[in-house]
Amino acid sequence: MFNRNRYLPPLAAIASISMVAGCGVFSSDASEDADPIIVGTTSAPSTLDPAAAWDSSWELMRNVYQTLLNYSPGATEPEPDAAQSCEFTDSSSTVYSCTLREGLKFSDGHTLDAQAVKFSFDRIKKINVNGGPAGLLSTLSRVQVKGDREVVFHLSQPDATFPLVLTTPAMSIVDPEDYSADKVREDGKISGSGPYSLASYEDGDKAELVANENYEGIAELKNSSVTIRYFQQSDKLVKALKDKQISVIYRGLGAADIVDIEANHEEEQLQIVENPTSEISYLVFNPKDTWAKNPAVRKAVAQVLDRPALAHNIYKDTVEPLYSMIPRGLVGHTTGFFDDYGNPSATKARQILTDAGITETVPLTLWYTSDRYGSQTKPAFEELKRQLEASGLFDVTLKSRPWKTYSQGYQKGEYPVFGRGWNPDFADADNFIAPFVGEQNALGTPYDSPKITDTLLPESRAESDRGAVVEEFEEAQKILVDDARLIPLWQGKAYTAADEEIAGLENVIDPATMMAMWQLSWKTSW
Repeated sequence: MFNRNRYLPPLAAIASISMVAGCGVFSSDASEDADPIIVGTTSAPSTLDPAAAWDSSWELMRNVYQTLLNYSPGATEPEPDAAQSCEFTDSSSTVYSCTLREGLKFSDGHTLDAQAVKFSFDRIKKINVNGGPAGLLSTLSRVQVKGDREVVFHLSQPDATFPLVLTTPAMSIVDPEDYSADKVREDGKISGSGPYSLASYEDGDKAELVANENYEGIAELKNSSVTIRYFQQSDKLVKALKDKQISVIYRGLGAADIVDIEANHEEEQLQIVENPTSEISYLVFNPKDTWAKNPAVRKAVAQVLDRPALAHNIYKDTVEPLYSMIPRGLVGHTTGFFDDYGNPSATKARQILTDAGITETVPLTLWYTSDRYGSQTKPAFEELKRQLEASGLFDVTLKSRPWKTYSQGYQKGEYPVFGRGWNPDFADADNFIAPFVGEQNALGTPYDSPKITDTLLPESRAESDRGAVVEEFEEAQKILVDDARLIPLWQGKAYTAADEEIAGLENVIDPATMMAMWQLSWKTSW
């Protein structure tokens, strides 16, 4: 069932983490002779380089790269992966030290040492891709190397969330011999140290993964190879599953598909599992656009939107209306947009515009991605257009692009209003505010909010007890509601569908809602 009580692990789990080293590549459940497990998704990578990725490209990266800390499937507490142990070494959460496992190698046989870790972090900050993951390292001052195996992170201010940042695929360790220190790699190849190696890659089509014989970490592979196929349309994705062309679907199931599979799974020899998630969907307003930069326009939009109608009519209640950027189940969640705006009202929205001197119909262009979030995205934006135009206050134009060019467009500030989805980098309220504010954020549109960036976030990060930061996050939420630069729409549920012969679905999704593909196996190989 949908878990409404996800929370950050206690400090004891993140301030001092250690484990014994050495997991073999294959567990007793793995079968080297079994056919590859074919996973279908609508979530194709926009890049293969961690230094450029702050999006769902992470789903592939989770399986082919390695991070210092990671999550075992089903766990909520991070564990050392490339690291043997990690801990804060001071009392103020500003110095964090990790000792690597012995004998680590990249998939190509090159040595993975402390210098490789430092190189990987330094290049993220040096390349500094707009909308890229450098924003996650805002508190990182410098990286120090001690010998071959110890890496010390010096932070500019206390940051109890830093160990959680280290779990994200953006912090993947790359091979200095194969990656430039100042340029994004664009040759379609990967040199990592994760559970799998990338055997081949066809952009927008498929990725073939094979077990990495050099891997040492917490993953215990239950298969020897996985092929990921990328689809642009949900109907073709589901048809491929029913026709036995793929074995698993993750990301891209439409609402009608979920309802259909739940009702007919026995007859069709399929299974469907609902996994915990804090996924959200929201609208972003570009402050450079003539109309979107006007607070009255944004607030009038917020006043008109009917989230329950969107969730019920379009998503068949596979999502839930959301009234704050921080989702249910996390510290700091509020119902701020409902508290301020109440039920949808064209009358109230008209008054907001009139008070701002706006009496003409407001033209807005809403952008969405045509191939990222499933088949419901287009009808969802058509519903938003219907709601806004039914008020008599807006004239809405809809436009879309495939994800790869869509993400480039919003990073360049091309869209007046655009839709985004967000899966948490880590399960903390910080990750539903910090990525969207400040000069450097995941949206590519600067959001100047000094009260949040200079006061509330630093105050919350200094608190090791993450349950004690309610006031800071509630105040930040109030600012977001008042600005209406970001308007939350819904909170999702993660569904994984598969052939009935596939095992491992219950624990295949990690706390950041990425698939740990090494957990999948054929039941017949047991």
